[in-house]
Amino acid sequence: MPDAKVVTVSDGVVDGVREDRSGAALVDRLTAAGFDVVDRIVTPDGVGEVAETLRRATAGFAGLVVTSGGTGFGPRDLTPEGTSLLIERPAPGLAEAMRLVNPLGRLSRGVAGTVGQSLVLNVPGSTSASVECLEAVLDVVPHALDLMTGGHPH
Repeated sequence: MPDAKVVTVSDGVVDGVREDRSGAALVDRLTAAGFDVVDRIVTPDGVGEVAETLRRATAGFAGLVVTSGGTGFGPRDLTPEGTSLLIERPAPGLAEAMRLVNPLGRLSRGVAGTVGQSLVLNVPGSTSASVECLEAVLDVVPHALDLMTGGHPH
């Protein structure tokens, strides 16, 4: 069973004025798909905050890290910029597939890629959109993780 972590990027959740519904929905969906969600993290918006949180989340971790929130056009929506500081190998096909699930997906600036043996996916903060975007790529994620950790399933 692959491991996963969910990172919610939201000033409102950190400040206690918003409930983390997208994080909870992602945990439920990942668990239903057979992932072992080993950590659920909340971090404020911002390039530095996201980068540092992802640095800690991916250190020595082999698995999937899904961030929720901060992928739009708001002034504090800087998750892709923070994620891009760490990405070693971009996975544009995953990001593109996630954007195609819904017409509003075209407004997502989320990125995907690898950091060490972690696969990082940025999904929107909307509860339904976060799950929709994850589902768009969930079928290929275990294969990607297997390849990243040295598997040769071909």
